Amino acid sequence: MIEDIETLVRCESPSADHEAVARSAEAVAGIGRRLLGTEPERIVTDGCTHLRWRFGAGPPRVLLLGHHDTVWPLGSLRTHPFSVEDGVLRGPGCFDMKAGVVMALHAAAALPDRDGLSILITGDEEIGSPRSRALIEEEAKTCEAVFVLEASADGGALKTRRKGVSLYRIEVEGRAAHAGLEPEKGVNAGVEVAHQILAVAALADRDRGTTVVPTALSAGTTTNTVPAAASVAVDVRVWDAAEQHRVDTAIRSLRPRLPGARIRIDGGINRPPLDAQASSDLFALANELAAGTLTEAAVGGASDGNFTAGLGIPTLDGLGAVGGGAHADDEHVVVVELPRRTALLKTLTETVLAHRSSSAPTNTRGESGAGQR
Repeated sequence: MIEDIETLVRCESPSADHEAVARSAEAVAGIGRRLLGTEPERIVTDGCTHLRWRFGAGPPRVLLLGHHDTVWPLGSLRTHPFSVEDGVLRGPGCFDMKAGVVMALHAAAALPDRDGLSILITGDEEIGSPRSRALIEEEAKTCEAVFVLEASADGGALKTRRKGVSLYRIEVEGRAAHAGLEPEKGVNAGVEVAHQILAVAALADRDRGTTVVPTALSAGTTTNTVPAAASVAVDVRVWDAAEQHRVDTAIRSLRPRLPGARIRIDGGINRPPLDAQASSDLFALANELAAGTLTEAAVGGASDGNFTAGLGIPTLDGLGAVGGGAHADDEHVVVVELPRRTALLKTLTETVLAHRSSSAPTNTRGESGAGQR
């Protein structure tokens, strides 16, 4: 497993570089071919390469879901080289989530019967899955369980609840003028965007765990010109769908404060929340198989598991590597946990696949599903 993780880490794959992602997909395909004895289907959407393995003649019943793109730019290996020392594996993207990809492939390889299994490894998760969302939802819709190979929470906790995410960009159009000679003839887009920043920040609700954070900001061209244009990005995180829609409605209802200014709202709801109901039964099953040693966590970050949970598919997240430092200089994986977690994933998948539809309990959509026990 360490050798396979090294192969993927050394094949850098920043999400926005489609050629790099395609190279990474071939590296993943090579590992999968060796372990599973079959080629994946290569699915390219708008230049981005995803991989899918399906086993059996019928529709998928269990989906192992991961991604092979990372946030790390090309050349990161020079400053963050791959290494294994004192039981800790390091390298860009190792924790989030190239180790998880390797774990999924090794767990699937260990199954005595893969009938009903699907493995989907996408290439654009780190930028919000704009090209793979439809593919993920289509693959999951017949499944009784989705197991997401994102890295664990602190201490190896599984992620049983995730915030939903909405992403917006507020574009402001003003009118340029000379800042010294006749500023009154301008419409200051910088001042207007400041009003909008205060308005969106006020939508946060600490008691409900709702964050509304203005992030990337730009305005103006030169120091002596009234800004004719400005923009701000807004990141929204919420625990429940009602809050997500409240904030969405409020942001779309924003109006200019300065006479002559105009605003445009782009973006919207990106991922629905992954609520505890979607994961509770699968967590109970996993914890039973792990002799009661597992812990669970609610986290603010989102994953592709939000999409599947939003469809009502039982979804358990955080089944990947134990370690820490996602997206950070200290990104790392605890080596001793790799075989343990992979064995858990294999047993969990095998157990769900063993529950045929005739005896499977009901999932959160009222359909047959082995996520309930």
